[in-house]
Amino acid sequence: MMRETSRQALLLGGQPLEGIAALSLPQYAWQFRRISCLIEAEALLTSSPPPLGVILLEGLLASAPRHLERVLNLVPDLLWVALFPPHSLQDERTVRFIARYCHACLPLPLHPDQANHVLESTLAMASLLGRADSHPGHATPSRAGVSLVGSSPAIQTLMRDIDKIAAVDAPVLITGESGTGKELTARLIHTRSARHTGPFNAVNCGALPAGLIQSELFGHERGAFTGADRRKVGIIESTSGGTLFLDEIGDLPLELQVNLLRFLEDHRFLRLGAQRESEVDVRVLAATHVDLEGAVREGRFREDLYHRLNVLQARTPPLRERPEDIEQLANHFFQQFRREASRRVRGFSHDSLITMRQHAWPGNVRELINRVRRAMVMCEQRLITPDALGLERRNGLSREGVSLEQIRDGAEREAVIAALARNKQQVLHAARELGVSRATLYRLIEKHHLHRTLEERA
Repeated sequence: MMRETSRQALLLGGQPLEGIAALSLPQYAWQFRRISCLIEAEALLTSSPPPLGVILLEGLLASAPRHLERVLNLVPDLLWVALFPPHSLQDERTVRFIARYCHACLPLPLHPDQANHVLESTLAMASLLGRADSHPGHATPSRAGVSLVGSSPAIQTLMRDIDKIAAVDAPVLITGESGTGKELTARLIHTRSARHTGPFNAVNCGALPAGLIQSELFGHERGAFTGADRRKVGIIESTSGGTLFLDEIGDLPLELQVNLLRFLEDHRFLRLGAQRESEVDVRVLAATHVDLEGAVREGRFREDLYHRLNVLQARTPPLRERPEDIEQLANHFFQQFRREASRRVRGFSHDSLITMRQHAWPGNVRELINRVRRAMVMCEQRLITPDALGLERRNGLSREGVSLEQIRDGAEREAVIAALARNKQQVLHAARELGVSRATLYRLIEKHHLHRTLEERA
C-alpha cells in the first residue's frame, strides 16, 4: 500500500521527540517536515500547505501566542493535532487554545500506536472535509468567476434570460427586490456578452450627490464651474466599449433623465462646458427595486425613458421563491468567509438549515450573507445554530396570523418546487415521484403560480 504521500505532516515547534521518530518507521510510514520558526512556517503554509499539521505547544504558545494564532489562521481548512505535556492542561490559556485551534490532541510522551491512530483519523477527516468543501453548492459558472449559486427553477429561468439578453446589445431593465442580486445579474450579462473584454462600470444613482450627477456621468471641461480646474472624463465616456450599469435608476432626478434619454437615442452626450457633443459606444443596463410604472403615473419618472430602458427585462427572484437554494447559498458563503470564522466552526446544524428555509428573508441574499458571516464569527460551537444566525425556529401552528391552510399550501408548494427541480422540470417524472397524475400536478403548478419557472422538456 502506497501511503507515503498521503501520510505527510508538518511538525511545528520544539525538538525532535522519540515518539515522532518512531512514527517514521516503516510500520507507520509517517513523514514529518519539522519547522521551529514561525516565520518559516508562515511561508510554507502560504505557498504549499501540507495535508496535516502537528504542533508542539509548550514553547510556541508561551513565546509568541499572537504570531502562532496568525500562522494557524493562514489555512483555516488545515487540521492540527496538539502535542502537550500533561501538566500544561492546568493552564487555562493552553486549554482554550487547544479547544479553539486543534482537531485532536495527544499527551507527551507519545505512544506510537495511539499517536498513529489519532493522526490517521485526523487525516481521514481532513480528506472528507476537503471533498465536502469542493462541492459547497451548485454555482452557474461564467467568465471572470462571476456566478449565480443555486439550481432552483427560478434561478434556471433567470440564467436562460441572461444568456438570451447577453447575445444582443439592447438596453436592459433589471427588476427585483433589494438584495436579490441585480448587480450580479448585470455583471453576468456583461461577462457573457461580446463586450466582456471591455469595462464594466456600476453607478448607484441614489448615492451620487445631486449637484454632481451630471458631471460624474457626462464629465466636464476645464472652467465649466467653480473648482473645475481641469477636464474630467465622465463615467459614461470611461465605459467606452463596455457596459454601464445604472443601479436604482428610479432615483435619478428628472432633469438628468432628459440627458440620459438623449444619450440612449443616439449615444451622443455633451460634457458640461463643452461646445460640441461626443459619441461613445456603451451598452446601458439599469436596475430598480421600485415600481417604475407607478413612478411614471405619479410623474416621478419619464415615460419615454422607461420605455427606452425597458427594451429587454430580467427579474431577479426573491429568496422566498427559491427556498431549495438556501442551503447551497449558505454553504457557498460559509466557504467564502472561512478565514474570518472560529476554527472550530465546521458548518450548519440540521436545525439551522430548517430554520433558514422557514425564514421569510425580507433582505433576501444580502440578509443571508450578513447572517451567515456574523454567525461564523460569533458561534462558539462546531455547528452553527439558529441562535447564532439570529433566527427563531418557526412553529406554524402557534404563530399568530398563520392558518393551517396556509401552512399546508406552503408545504405543498415547496414539495412541488423540489420535485420539479429534482426531475429537471419534467412534469411526468415529477408527478410520478409525488404520486399524483400529470393533470393534478399541472393544477398545482397553476395554483402556486409556478408556470413562469416551468419549462417542459420534449
